Amino acid sequence: MIVKPLTEGLAAVQAAAKKGPPPVHLWNPPYCGEIDMRIARDGTWFHEGTPIGRMPLVKLFSSILRIEEGKYFLVTPVEKVGIVVEDAPMLAVDFEVEGAGEAQVLRFFTKTDDEVVANAANPIRVERDAETGEPAPYVHVRRGLEALIDRKSFYRLVDLGTHHEVKGESWFGLWSEGSFFPVIPSLELR
Repeated sequence: MIVKPLTEGLAAVQAAAKKGPPPVHLWNPPYCGEIDMRIARDGTWFHEGTPIGRMPLVKLFSSILRIEEGKYFLVTPVEKVGIVVEDAPMLAVDFEVEGAGEAQVLRFFTKTDDEVVANAANPIRVERDAETGEPAPYVHVRRGLEALIDRKSFYRLVDLGTHHEVKGESWFGLWSEGSFFPVIPSLELR
């Protein structure tokens, strides 16, 4: 069972959520330890080893997620508890594109119904596995929290990519809201 104060604090969060995302960055409750909650790489939330099947509850938990010094916490006005995140705490499952070229705008949608436009404040970044070279693309969503971009969306993004010079080197990447996000050096595509 979830810690009782956490569930009590969630009622206040639900009421506030109707007005927009909760201001978790302003809350400074006491740290109450770790709970057995985990977010898998595919965006599935688990509690005590069991997937949380109620999406409204997952969305609520997602709204009170905070990162501090690389560690993830669920934060309410009355307590802060640590959780485990396998990769990114969110999963971008789709996107829309408007315009083209440097005027292109990419709007991402997460599994937990967050929406974010990739831009200078919400950059796209791509990490590559050191052993396999496989790309892992991310987009910043809010306050240090990122979403892993799912494979189908990344393949669609690649179709929108173009070459652009960055610091004297040609890169294949993506434009969104006037910012260019490098994906891979152009020479590595040959």
